[in-house]
Amino acid sequence: MTDSVSDGKGISHLVSARKSLMLILDKSRGLATALDRAGPSFSEVNQQLPSLESTVRPIRADKDALLAVGGHINRSVGPAAAVLKVFDAVHGLEKMLLSDPRNDLPGYLSVSKRLEEALRFLGENCGLAIQWLEDMVEYLGDNEMADSRYLSSLKKSLQGFGDFRSDVQGTQLDGGLLNAALDMLESEFRGLLTENSVPLPMSSSSSPSEQPCIAPPPLPVSVIQKLQAILGRLIANKRLERCISIYVEVRSSNVRASLHALNLDYLEISISEFNDAQSIEGYITQWGKHLEFAVKHLFEAEYKLCNDVFERFGLDVWMGCFARIAAQAGIPVFLQFGKTVTESKKDPIKLLKLLDLFTSLNRLRLDFNQLFGGAACAEIQNLTRELIKRVIDGASEIFWELLVQVELQRQLPPPVDGCAPKLVSFMTDYCNRLLGDNYRSILVQVLVIHQSWKHEKFQERLLVSEILKIISAIELNLETWMKAYENHTLACFFMMNNHWHLFKHLKGSKLGELLGDSWLREHEQSKDYFMTLFLKESWGQLPSYLSREGLILFSGGRATARDLVKKRLKNFNEAFDSMYSRQSTWVILEKDMREKTCQHIVQTVVPVYRSFMQNYGPLVEKDQSSSKYAKYTVQNMESILASLFQPKPARYGSFKGRQLPGKFDSGLPVVRPTASAVM
Repeated sequence: MTDSVSDGKGISHLVSARKSLMLILDKSRGLATALDRAGPSFSEVNQQLPSLESTVRPIRADKDALLAVGGHINRSVGPAAAVLKVFDAVHGLEKMLLSDPRNDLPGYLSVSKRLEEALRFLGENCGLAIQWLEDMVEYLGDNEMADSRYLSSLKKSLQGFGDFRSDVQGTQLDGGLLNAALDMLESEFRGLLTENSVPLPMSSSSSPSEQPCIAPPPLPVSVIQKLQAILGRLIANKRLERCISIYVEVRSSNVRASLHALNLDYLEISISEFNDAQSIEGYITQWGKHLEFAVKHLFEAEYKLCNDVFERFGLDVWMGCFARIAAQAGIPVFLQFGKTVTESKKDPIKLLKLLDLFTSLNRLRLDFNQLFGGAACAEIQNLTRELIKRVIDGASEIFWELLVQVELQRQLPPPVDGCAPKLVSFMTDYCNRLLGDNYRSILVQVLVIHQSWKHEKFQERLLVSEILKIISAIELNLETWMKAYENHTLACFFMMNNHWHLFKHLKGSKLGELLGDSWLREHEQSKDYFMTLFLKESWGQLPSYLSREGLILFSGGRATARDLVKKRLKNFNEAFDSMYSRQSTWVILEKDMREKTCQHIVQTVVPVYRSFMQNYGPLVEKDQSSSKYAKYTVQNMESILASLFQPKPARYGSFKGRQLPGKFDSGLPVVRPTASAVM
């Protein structure tokens, strides 16, 4: 019994224990499930614990230590707070600075200046603020007053910011806002210039002096003030060169547009495009007018405008700006054309063209010195000096060679037609032009300068003496050529031609005044003398063929008289035809001389012929062969004689500017410029 009870109690305990174990197992399973679900959350919390710890408890110092370091922390954070405040102000300017400046240019400039000041403050204080913070972090670390991970993070942030600031040197502290603002100001600067730079309404059909508007209108004062205000901001930000480039581009383009209508293509002509200076004679005249117009009006206006716009920024700035405009707008091209003329083939006409070049340059000497006298225009000065040196050397060389060239012509044969040689007609006109009002003073000035370069003095009487030598050489040439003719009649005809040419063309001229009235009268008398000889030895022989001897009394009867008349008419006709045939190729260029000579011939021959035909013509007119003997009517003979000595148009159309053979055909030697050149 007792055992049964004991057994019953044991089973009961086992059942109870089993139930407890089952309950514990169920709770264990639930707890395991809960742990499984909470595992990720614990991992996340575990990862965040370090940062939470450094955030919640960054400072591991006691209260007294914290109180001691508090002032240092406040002094370190103060500059950083000021910098952050300025950063906020910079971002507040963004809207205004990204708008169009012309809507409110003064306001825009004011705001941009504030931005510059803010960036200047940041540039000056960012480094200081970083240094203060770095020192504070170093202090906390050295005194173990803060969590090491927290301090490491601060150091990395400060180092990164410091590296960024060092790399960009403060230029990107505003995120590029200042550069954007400056670009917009540059655009406005260009726009103001472009809108107010209007080419002159030039016309290529009229000369510059006839243009209704001879100078470009100045920019309005208000526009200049705006340009200066913009320049102030751009130059303050090291954009001077970009401003000058914009200004030069716009204004030089405007000058070129003004000159374009004048048709200046000839300025780029090359030596290979013309044979000698005469072929560009018209261009040289244009060149002088166009250069004077460009210098006195267009470039002078640009000079003043550069001064107005850039004066506040220094002499070197505005003079340098003007020099670039002058160079880009075409002054070097003008000077290069002059140089091309100096390099052309050397002939006498080139002397006149070189003097024309010198006249134009000399007339503009003061203007060149004023506009291009600064150091910035050194290139233009060098080109000008080189050109003047070439002009003076070339002109002097040609002038002193004139006498030699005239003497060299002496060895050439005289004209087969007996006319005045091209040398005589050309050189008399040429010397007369050199002594004229247009060239004499300029030639003297050129020769004076050239002699001064050689440390020699030149007096005007030397010019007169040289020209008198040239005329004497021409006279000696004429005498030499006269002796070269085998036909003495042609020699007389030749001298008659030339003496008359010298008398007529030099009477009343500068050269004639220099030679004197007695010299002129001598040539007039010589003309009359050689005309008398010419008529006597040629046409003066014809009347003798129509002698009346043996015909007055008809002593031999009518038939005998008729035969005698036929014979004399036949001989006369043969002599007349021969004389006319020979002299029909001879030429008298001067119309009045030609008509006078023909008139003398008519007066010498026709009256005798008329009288003979009136008295004895009837003896042969009824003869079947009358046309053989009565070959000419009086009217026909007069017409034939009046047609003598006509010039051949293709050959004698013009003698002015003809090139002389000889050394003048060669090119000028290259002359190196020297510092002694004027201008």
